[in-house]
Formats: sequence, C-alpha cells, structure tokens
Amino acid sequence: MRLYEKVFYFISGHGRGWAFSSNDLAHKFTRQEIDNTLSDLTKKGKIRRVARGIYDYPKYSELLQKELSPDIEQVARAYARKFNWDIEVSGDTALNVLGLSTQIVGKYIYLSNGPNKSYKLNDGRTVEFKKSALKNIGFKYKESSLIVQALKALGKEHITDKVIDKIREQIDEKMYDKILKDTKTATSWIYETIKQICQKEPNNG
Repeated sequence: MRLYEKVFYFISGHGRGWAFSSNDLAHKFTRQEIDNTLSDLTKKGKIRRVARGIYDYPKYSELLQKELSPDIEQVARAYARKFNWDIEVSGDTALNVLGLSTQIVGKYIYLSNGPNKSYKLNDGRTVEFKKSALKNIGFKYKESSLIVQALKALGKEHITDKVIDKIREQIDEKMYDKILKDTKTATSWIYETIKQICQKEPNNG
C-alpha cells in the first residue's frame, strides 16, 4: 500500500466527521510524510482543511448533495489532543450542539486546563477555550459531557419530555449503556434524566 493510501486509510478508519491534526498521525508516519500527504489529500478533496493545522474527513449529505459543516465537538477535541489539554464543553455550547438552543451562534466555548485561546475556523465560526477548573472531566465519552452540561445549563425545572426527546434524537442508541455507566457519579436529578433519555423505547407520554 502506498503512503498516500496508508494515510487515508488511517484517517477514514475513524469515520466521517473525524477532525484531526498532524499530531494524530505522528506515531505512524514522519512529519515530512504527513505534511506532504495531507496537502495531497486536501487538493484531491478527500479531506478538508478546517482551520490552520486542523483537518477533517467531512461528512457528506446525500439529501443536500454537499459536504456538511465541520463537527464542532470533533474540532474542539482535535485541538485538545494537539495541545494535550483536558476539555469540557460549556453549558451554552452543549445546548447548541444538542439542538436545544434556537440561537445561531458563531462562537463555541469549551473549558480547558490549558491557556485561554481562540481559533477561527475557515467557515467563520470560532472555537474558544477558557482556562477553568474542570468539574466533569471524569467522563469517558463526549456524549456524557454534552448531556450533563446541557442539563445543568437548563436547570431541573426546565426539563420537559420535549427536551428529553430532543436530546435522545441526537444520541446514537448504541451509546446508551456506555453513557449510563459513564454518568453514574452525576447529580441525582441529572442521572435520573439521563436514564429517561437512554431508554431503548421512548416514552409516549
């Protein structure tokens, strides 16, 4: 297998939507090999340059017949891996990612144990990292962190069946059991809500 194919095979193996930096490939290839191949793959439209030093393997919509915008969660995590930061989505950003906020936002905020940094993406959106004491960093899956932060931002009194259904729509059913195990330590009302979200058969009531 040629170098070009090997690199693309590695990238595509993470699935469409995956965002990454050259650091994610550094354990498999040399810096020179990576830079040249990423440049070729970008020119051929196999991958996309999302921001300086960040790429993605874009998702494609058959319905819209076009590539979808980069996945903000994936992009934020690519930065976190690149700089070796722990990150946690902010409440407002979690609401946006899960489709619970009607505001069109251009800025997505993540809390991090790194310095305050802001990065502009090629599509005009901004990912901002704010230095903060991370409370929910123990979660293994990004979905867990998203749900917990969104529920906290909404507050217990604003949790309705509609909210639960909306979150459920955004989460892959295969993740339910993993999320339930992952979030056991969350505040009890949050965990009870997560149990409702992760029911295999949604409530009709």
